[in-house]
Amino acid sequence: MEVVHGYWPAIIVAIVFLLILAFLIFRPRQRVTLTDSKAPVRPHMQQAAPREGRGIAGEAAAATSDVTGEIINAPVHRALEGDVARDDLCRLKGVGPKFAEALHAAGFTTFNQIAGLSSVEIERLDEQLGGFRGRITRDRVVEQADYLARNDIDGFEQRFGKL
Repeated sequence: MEVVHGYWPAIIVAIVFLLILAFLIFRPRQRVTLTDSKAPVRPHMQQAAPREGRGIAGEAAAATSDVTGEIINAPVHRALEGDVARDDLCRLKGVGPKFAEALHAAGFTTFNQIAGLSSVEIERLDEQLGGFRGRITRDRVVEQADYLARNDIDGFEQRFGKL
């Protein structure tokens, strides 16, 4: 008992050290599943399941906006959920609102579409972009879109900086 009273600080340090060591050894490991593509799919990168429908509140809001749009002659119709998905292309580094609008005009609305471009398609798209010619390769837009299409925010931020 005298040993415990004499060496109690060393015993506490040893217990804390063993707890930290046990945590490092037995902590849960991150599972990485390799796919056919070049990038791994991590658990936190899984796509969220799409919602079933807009519900009663959404339908009421749509009806109200339709009536209001008729009264003030404003275009209020937008693509409904499940029709055409549009990603915010301005999240890509080097893509501003005008460049994003040029990509939308060329028919590219999602990160998946941009990520799947081949080098020939990039050249063809560059010719259509006019003032934005060369920006796709210079700003590495296809590579950025690949990260965002896979919902790999951590990988994107490591490679290109904060979103």
